[in-house]
Amino acid sequence: MAEVLLERPSEHVALVRLNRPEARNALNMATRRLLAEHVGALGRDGDVRAIVITGDAQAFAAGADITEMAEATPIDMMLRNVQQFWDPIAGCPKPLIAAVNGFALGGGCELAMHCDIIVAGTGAKFGLPEVRIGIMPGAGGTQRLTRAVGKFQAMRMVLTGAMVSGEEALRIGLASELVPDDEVLPTALKLAAQIATLPPLSVMSIKEVVLAGQDAALDTAMLLERKAMHLLFDSQDRKEGMAAFLGKRKPQFEGR
Repeated sequence: MAEVLLERPSEHVALVRLNRPEARNALNMATRRLLAEHVGALGRDGDVRAIVITGDAQAFAAGADITEMAEATPIDMMLRNVQQFWDPIAGCPKPLIAAVNGFALGGGCELAMHCDIIVAGTGAKFGLPEVRIGIMPGAGGTQRLTRAVGKFQAMRMVLTGAMVSGEEALRIGLASELVPDDEVLPTALKLAAQIATLPPLSVMSIKEVVLAGQDAALDTAMLLERKAMHLLFDSQDRKEGMAAFLGKRKPQFEGR
């Protein structure tokens, strides 16, 4: 059985489902490779406009597979170059939505933070517990978490390895939306379908500018925003959107 499943639940929407229930969807090398391949391919697929990543009812992903790391040397870890599997996710031009039920720990929490929107269930548990086994986050946990929730909340989580609930994740800014557990995936798919009806070039430009501008000086980020907005005036979707608005009809966006 494949460690990662790909589904097409609705038009222009892809669903990537982690599929190692016996290991709480822990991210072994095979899972990382398949996840990177699927997200990379979907990012290049002109028919895809939004992507949902999920696990199952018990776990989004419960971290790295420790059985593959227990005897590893520093050189082993260097040669594995797991960053090659994170890069296609971090660089995906399409909106990524994490649908989180159950545990999102370690690499699973980092995977959720690679996404653009996180829909959490009330039973979700987020955490970066690496300190408890003598290591530390290595796929953006110290950096993305700090940018999401601020230094003091991030330090509390990474220095203690404590888990936070879905409710607390929403409160501190680690989740976009909190819903009952059985509504997590439907809510994420509804969000993806909503985004998929919007002009793809605008959506991709917004994502690009938000990510590129968040660590830039404000003046630089504002310049990126203006230039991206100006460029969109050459798109057919801009012409269609404004014509539909003025004509009081529903627009049909084609991504060109």
